[in-house]
Amino acid sequence: MIEKNVTADFCKKVSEPVIDQSTYVHPLAAVIGNVILGRNIMVSPMASIRGDEGQPLSIGDDSNVQDGVVIHALETEMNGKPVEKNLYDVSGRKYAVYVGNRVSLAHQVQIHGPAVVLDDTFVGMKSLVFKSFVGKKCVIEPGVILMGVTVPDGRYVPAGSVIREQGKADQLPAITEDYPFKDLNKGVVHVNKSLAKGYLSAKK
Repeated sequence: MIEKNVTADFCKKVSEPVIDQSTYVHPLAAVIGNVILGRNIMVSPMASIRGDEGQPLSIGDDSNVQDGVVIHALETEMNGKPVEKNLYDVSGRKYAVYVGNRVSLAHQVQIHGPAVVLDDTFVGMKSLVFKSFVGKKCVIEPGVILMGVTVPDGRYVPAGSVIREQGKADQLPAITEDYPFKDLNKGVVHVNKSLAKGYLSAKK
């Protein structure tokens, strides 16, 4: 389902998703409102990308949004005025949720804005990213909760971790050559780009 949002006191503008023609949105997924989807993205069944409260939501090229993923955000406008605390600035533009290029959001991940996940990062199954900024080339292992923190570039977060203090985030281990999941995201991105291309071809 791809549709416009409705107006409310926290959103005066009706927006239609902007989706590149090389991106595949499964019929059982929902993309609503002020959402920008780049090139070669795979949006899997039961994913919900809902830009009707906090907005815009942006997902970069070659990323994937797997089964059951929820992307939503706290209100970014109230009575016609921006709610700045619920926006992140990325390269001079403000977003409720910004997901970079070649990012994998695995099954049942929740990205709840304000939130940023930068390029080449893997977010593992059933993880939550809320009011947090995740750097480039990170691995968020399954079952992680991030709340109100910044994860530096090139770090991994062990499975099941709950990170609520910036001091703990600063101490997260760096991804090294012997880290077993250091190349996981490359394979996941490749598979999902191929799936998107295949499903689009099958529709023609």
